[in-house]
Amino acid sequence: MALVQPLLVNLAAIMVAMLVLWQISVAIKDVSFIDAVWAYGMVGLTLLTAVLMPGSPVGPHSTALLLLTAIWGLRLGTHLLIRWRRLGRDPRYDRIVGGTMKAKGWSFSKTSLIMVFAMQGPLLWTVSLPAQVGLLSDAGGPIGGIGLIGIALAVIGISFESLGDLQLEAFRRNPASHGKVLDTGLWRYTRHPNYFGDACTWWGIWLVAISGGAGLWTAVGPLFLTFTLVKWSGAALLEKGLKKTRPEYAEYIAKTSSFIPWPPKG
Repeated sequence: MALVQPLLVNLAAIMVAMLVLWQISVAIKDVSFIDAVWAYGMVGLTLLTAVLMPGSPVGPHSTALLLLTAIWGLRLGTHLLIRWRRLGRDPRYDRIVGGTMKAKGWSFSKTSLIMVFAMQGPLLWTVSLPAQVGLLSDAGGPIGGIGLIGIALAVIGISFESLGDLQLEAFRRNPASHGKVLDTGLWRYTRHPNYFGDACTWWGIWLVAISGGAGLWTAVGPLFLTFTLVKWSGAALLEKGLKKTRPEYAEYIAKTSSFIPWPPKG
């Protein structure tokens, strides 16, 4: 019961926020900013959990969870928000929303609510369960070996994702790169260094959480995140579009690891 009440409050809070953001999407006829909301939302849920925590002092596990989630989410959310403002609509969401509207005959408002915002709230809440439960379960003891491994893995993930994003932004800003495929830097070893970094970060946060007393069941968060990054709305959907717009991408796929960094073939 000590866990259930604050988790339900968090779920209710994120769903209210999603309803407000849905109204904004209807007003501007664009849902692409949801990616930035995803990152900021996890930070918000973690901070709200800290407010809802029992009156005991914040322990080292809680401090690590707060810092790691905040650094990851604020960096990524700001990056995605700036990118959305500069590049505009995300083709992935145009395909999701436009395809559903055409297939079902729904309005933009209904499609945006059902296919994007009503889904993203519970999913965001689920993925961030390690941070939420980790805060609520922190017994205040020192961080052990598993927790230290988790911190290291999360820091690697944040660094990997940040560097990958910087390399991609530099590539996009170079006029000579137009229509080409980025296959240098981290992108030489994995087609999605940003997604790999995301996964590492949240598996690291999970290790910190279970080190502090959270249950193993909270692995549902990073498990689902990894699945969606690799098989659902992340790499799979992105590559479907890139294959059509960039002829060189098929060759890039053939020689470059899809997710886990690995030396290229050939």
